[in-house]
Amino acid sequence: MSKQYFYIAVAVALLGGGFAAFSYLPSLSTPRSEVSQIVELQDGDSYDLTAGFVQKEIDGKTYRLLAYNGSIPGPLLKIPQGAEVTINFKNGTDMKTLLHSHGVRMENAFDGSQTTQEEMEPGESFAYTLKFPDAGFFWYHPHVREDYQQELGLYGGYLVVPSEEGYWSPVNREIPIFLDDILIENGKINLNKEGADKTLMGRFGNVMLVNGETDYSLNVKKGEVIRLYVTNSANTRTFNFAIEGARMKLVGADSGAYEKDTWIDSVILGPSERGIVEVQFQGAGTYVVQNKTPERTYALGSVRVAEEAVEESYAASFANLATHAQTIASIDPFRAYFDDPPQKRLALTVDMNMGSMNMQGMSMMDGSTSLTTNGIEWEEGESAMMNAMSGGSVRWNIVDQESGKKNMDIDWAFARGEPVKIRIFNDPTQAHPMQHPIHFHGQRFLIVNKNGQPNDNLVWKDTVLIPAGQYVDILLDTSNPGTWMAHCHIAEHLEAGMMMKFTVE
Repeated sequence: MSKQYFYIAVAVALLGGGFAAFSYLPSLSTPRSEVSQIVELQDGDSYDLTAGFVQKEIDGKTYRLLAYNGSIPGPLLKIPQGAEVTINFKNGTDMKTLLHSHGVRMENAFDGSQTTQEEMEPGESFAYTLKFPDAGFFWYHPHVREDYQQELGLYGGYLVVPSEEGYWSPVNREIPIFLDDILIENGKINLNKEGADKTLMGRFGNVMLVNGETDYSLNVKKGEVIRLYVTNSANTRTFNFAIEGARMKLVGADSGAYEKDTWIDSVILGPSERGIVEVQFQGAGTYVVQNKTPERTYALGSVRVAEEAVEESYAASFANLATHAQTIASIDPFRAYFDDPPQKRLALTVDMNMGSMNMQGMSMMDGSTSLTTNGIEWEEGESAMMNAMSGGSVRWNIVDQESGKKNMDIDWAFARGEPVKIRIFNDPTQAHPMQHPIHFHGQRFLIVNKNGQPNDNLVWKDTVLIPAGQYVDILLDTSNPGTWMAHCHIAEHLEAGMMMKFTVE
């Protein structure tokens, strides 16, 4: 069967599933969205956070969206490393929800996932007591119907300030950047409140957003050095973040600093991954913020550099590629495990049952399409129709290769303080090979090698993007007791079953 006719056949088989597009027009009583605030909290502080409805303009049309404390993204909470704060969270939406603090190694009871807490009904409140042992940038979002609630604007950030002086190089400013997209067709947001759809590939948006805006703009002075905390909050899209013409240095990722800084042209981020980059704007003019894929380059926003020079120059420190002693010291106790054989092995697969067409074990794309490069599917491409029709017919799997158990039937138990090496293989022979960002709750890990190639610049992570046909070996720091989730952070894949649990005792 040719690829073209294959897709037509699959679409016909899926026609019963359908999809829904909603206008999400606000009522007159819906408050307008506000500018996101920076809120500084200290050890022992409490803060009230509410998820609710707002009206917000996107490309000249007003929609009813969701927001934390009235802004998209929600408030940036700036917290000292080592502090404990309480987030008094209220569900002001019309759906069940939870508040998950992504990447934070908090106590298990406050993880905000289905393994630790009953889903909160509309109007309910819950106090999350969170400890922040790690420096870096973390974020908060729902853990119920992420494909719907996060897509409509429920996300915000934690900036955890290092306790050790000199952890980061000096900069003039620090700016959080949330990369996102949303699917709007014929003036309507394409979403299905009744259940997840587009479960094959996830929901690719056609409107790009930076910090919730289609026309993001940042004004800086000539010579200014800025540290950007870049988060991919999209449902499925992988971003390759760049700023045209600016010199950029990669200094950190999910949970703090790399062992050493590196010069980069761009940084690839799967959903939920963070990249911490420092950028210097040496000349006046306009610099375009971009998503650079193999097929096309998207303009996401702009940085406008004035002729006026910055008052305090950090050009000398920016020109230096720093080595981060604190990161190296934190990793040293784990290096003895790097060359051990994997103790656990996972495979990432998919089952597709579309009416009379059972797709299990059948490859539709032999591992690649015109829009898949190095195992990453950058766009829907020729799969768009099939993706639009997919829903409950698709089941994504995390498979324990030793036991054969899948998803929530996996019942791993680890001893606290004993690192575990896990190999995660993204099977290219499955029906729809594509990348998966795999996220572990409550712990941190190191990517010790990719496809057998040792990693020579380590950083603590909580999510790893695994392209189709590739594998990674991670070393999980089992330091945080409790029962936790691990899952694909493509929101529609999570809804399609791609999650497991593990216990640290």
